Amino acid sequence: MRFQNPTRAAATLTFGMVVLVACAVGAQQLSLIDSDVEQTVKRVTSLVTKKHISHAEINDELSSRLFKRYLKTLDPQKLYFLQSDIEQLSRREFELDDALKAGNVSFASDTFNLYMARLGERMELVGRLIDAEYDFTIDEEIVVDPDDVDWAKSRDEVKDRWRKRIKYDLVTLKLDGTELAEARKRLRKRYHNIRQMMRQTEDAEKLEMYLTSLTHCLDPHSSYMSPQTVEDFRISMELKLEGIGAALRNEDGYTVVAKIVEGGAADADGRLKVKDKIIGVDSNASGEFIDIVEMKLSKVVRYIRGPKGTVVRLQVKKADTDEIAEYDLTRRTIKLTQAEVKGEIIEAQHRLGRAGRIGVISIPSFYRDFRAAQAGRDFKSTRKDVLKVLDRFEREGRVDAVVVDLRYNGGGALSEAIEVSGLFVTEGPIVQVQEPQNRVKPHRDDDPEWYWRGPLMVLCNRMSASASEILAGAIKDYRRGIIVGDTTTHGKGTVQNVMPVQQSLRIFPPQNDLGSLKLTINQFFRVNGHSTQKEGVRSDIVLPSILEHRDVGEASLDNALAASKIRAASYAQHRGFLTQEIVQMLDQQSRQRRAASEKFQELEQEIKDFLKRKNRKTISLNEATLGAELDEARKKAEAENEEEDPTVLDDDEAIFREHYYNDEVLQIALDYVDLLKRIRTAGR
Repeated sequence: MRFQNPTRAAATLTFGMVVLVACAVGAQQLSLIDSDVEQTVKRVTSLVTKKHISHAEINDELSSRLFKRYLKTLDPQKLYFLQSDIEQLSRREFELDDALKAGNVSFASDTFNLYMARLGERMELVGRLIDAEYDFTIDEEIVVDPDDVDWAKSRDEVKDRWRKRIKYDLVTLKLDGTELAEARKRLRKRYHNIRQMMRQTEDAEKLEMYLTSLTHCLDPHSSYMSPQTVEDFRISMELKLEGIGAALRNEDGYTVVAKIVEGGAADADGRLKVKDKIIGVDSNASGEFIDIVEMKLSKVVRYIRGPKGTVVRLQVKKADTDEIAEYDLTRRTIKLTQAEVKGEIIEAQHRLGRAGRIGVISIPSFYRDFRAAQAGRDFKSTRKDVLKVLDRFEREGRVDAVVVDLRYNGGGALSEAIEVSGLFVTEGPIVQVQEPQNRVKPHRDDDPEWYWRGPLMVLCNRMSASASEILAGAIKDYRRGIIVGDTTTHGKGTVQNVMPVQQSLRIFPPQNDLGSLKLTINQFFRVNGHSTQKEGVRSDIVLPSILEHRDVGEASLDNALAASKIRAASYAQHRGFLTQEIVQMLDQQSRQRRAASEKFQELEQEIKDFLKRKNRKTISLNEATLGAELDEARKKAEAENEEEDPTVLDDDEAIFREHYYNDEVLQIALDYVDLLKRIRTAGR
């Protein structure tokens, strides 16, 4: 294996960047003599011991956990390995710690190669099973949870598992209205693509898989990132990339254009269209196309991306004519506006029939362009964008209340969470971080100015994590505003540090990029001393949702760290914004509206039905029985999907679209405004 830079140069993140975020394979071996791999493994192992919050020892106990974790990573459904394979591999279960210290990843290589051999066998079996005849009227079931089954003890047993899986695939396609012959054709293509994609997994991805299995033995948020993953992570923090400006998807082995990004090279050129198939890429405009049909999408993207001002040539099969065309596109810097802060003023009179203007600020993540900031250039940040929205609210006519929407916000930069919180409170501590040796460091907002002084609501759900919980926790502890949404937030109360492996090798560092280690180094606490770890931030007013009944919180993740508590910081609560009496009155008014709402009553029934489905252990393979279940589930799913993730809405859609759930949030905000006015008038 040559652990080298990928086609696209991977940018190196600055050592010490603090972040808060809620996380196919070829048959060639991982070389044991490659010095880069050896250095990477040794250094990652050393950093895990020295820097991880647990200071875990690399010993036999951790070796056993890594053994089980890596097998689960490769074969989570227990469809490929046999019990005899596991027994053979288990001879090395307690040797992995010593191998890691020596930079040896032969177990990862050997296990992966065995997995690929089993994958080939299973795909040959699948080909026969797809063409087999099935009786869809008999009553039999397939087990839902792989934890409820052991590894298959024989080839006959594994064959029966795959028979049921293929039967399930066929019957669900039939129930969608697909003819059986077409269903078989689709499945053959689907499993062919799976095999092709797995064969293309690169060496850096293999190493990432194994070392991340190691870090996941310690906590669910630590990971090793290959250079490619580091680049994707950097893009998510800076909200920009350099390329052609087209969102791509894999469809039956083809790279298909899903969307043209406004302002990108493809948009400016105008020839590339949605649904076009890109079949060849000349990354450097050298005159020779690389065939990308059946190539992994991640690899295709690396060929197409590149420095702004450079030319990439695409070979395209047009969607409307099937004609083959060639396009030369000059790469540009593309701003990822869909993931940035957005604001909207809602006229309550038009939407709800009540007087009032509500400003909604959607914050999909806490991003910051660290490289530009450290270079002293103007830089993109969440705080700056929130401030721009608040300024616009002021210019367009003052709003009566502000709703900060943190639903589905998985976190981001710690510094941004602190600075955004400071826009809504006066100076003081925002969060406390417990560092090594249990030293507690408060992180303060030192700006005495607060940029919105009116009624404030923070809207959260179970996917609001980490940096989102810092903001929600600060608003709650300062009694600055009201928290509305699911019963509690995600519950991620840990701090990660991104450590480039190459930079950590101070003496004779290698020339090649060795990736980065995202490691949990600290735990953060609210200013009241409570941890959000596993517990999250509880809402003042809880609105029902199916999401909070899914297994999506921190407590549901393997190896999640335990919660703890420290001494409260010294801080002064804001008076006049929130009392227990205010919360009770707002909650009572909301409950009354929801009790009279047909939509909320339907939602309550959907939650009950969902819990029944969630707790079942098997799925029927009887066509009539499954058809009735899927019909019901489809209706429920359509209802559930009405509450969309605000981060995936198209740019031309409303930020806070009309929906009974969102409308109830606005009603609570208006109640809050009216109640504060009455209290303040009575207090004069």
